[in-house]
Amino acid sequence: MNRAGSITDVAGLRVGHCTDTRRPTGCTVILTPEGAVAGVDVRGAAPGTRETELLSPLNAVEHVHALLLSGGSAFGLDAAGGVMRWLDERGFGVQVGPATGNEASAKPIRVPIVPAAILFDLWIGDASIRPDAASGYAACEAASTAPVAEGNVGAGTGAAVGKLFGIGRAMRGGIGSASVTVGGITVGALVAVNAIGDVIDPTTGRVVAGARTADGTALFGTMQALLRGEVPAPLQPGTATTIGVVATDAVLTKAQANKMAQMAHDGLARTINPVHTMTDGDTLFALATGRSGRSASLTLIGALGAEVMATAVLRAVRAATRLSGPGLPDLPAAGDI
Repeated sequence: MNRAGSITDVAGLRVGHCTDTRRPTGCTVILTPEGAVAGVDVRGAAPGTRETELLSPLNAVEHVHALLLSGGSAFGLDAAGGVMRWLDERGFGVQVGPATGNEASAKPIRVPIVPAAILFDLWIGDASIRPDAASGYAACEAASTAPVAEGNVGAGTGAAVGKLFGIGRAMRGGIGSASVTVGGITVGALVAVNAIGDVIDPTTGRVVAGARTADGTALFGTMQALLRGEVPAPLQPGTATTIGVVATDAVLTKAQANKMAQMAHDGLARTINPVHTMTDGDTLFALATGRSGRSASLTLIGALGAEVMATAVLRAVRAATRLSGPGLPDLPAAGDI
């Protein structure tokens, strides 16, 4: 069993980042142009999403053609338009009819399905700079089956963690990925970690990255502080959010994909504390490409999904680098504390 891999180990997926050099923000696309079964589970109280309702098993569309993770708060949902344009130019999408009444000769009309979720990073640098349609298109152009770049790239560029006691005492978040193959089935995860809470290593119980002491030199321990009775200042809703994808090459139905997304949140609960708060919009998608041709116990696949999600969270913060510079807060990374 190999836990070191990447979500691109799941056959049928390509991943690309667009990282904005003008300020710390960006977006990440997970392409599955031939279509994949998808599900979603939203646990945070301040989500920013697009086309999640169609992923319900009650609704008609069976496949998606890409997923988008983006910074820029709700503005970042605009990047999905660029992903749609990229797919449309290549003829990918749900066929909804011919372009004219002459069905024998007309070009088919296809609508790419691109659900999306965003995280909040507007507090870093010029908030008027955020991912747009051009960013989404660029992420598609960069997509490949290579191992996913981790840390402060794509949707994880402006991510931070440990913000419950203020941004000035927070640390760098980021984007991470992992995979595992068991019994001929691969399950992978990709996550952009931008949590209010601390990131915990579940094998030791120790904080890896999170809120710092008032002098900024050591980890504070958010939950320990809360249990001592230290009350944080009021926070604006929606100023955090962890978003991600769990994927498999197994054959799943929409109902099963939604359950896999639900179980993957256990990986967040093991590694982020507190999680699913009023200021987080935590959202996880699920994808099933079916490329292995195999079916498997959903309990097994869901358990593996939670495991690789937890690993991806840890990889995200361990791959992060310090944020500093003119007009930017000084946020150390896990390797700096």
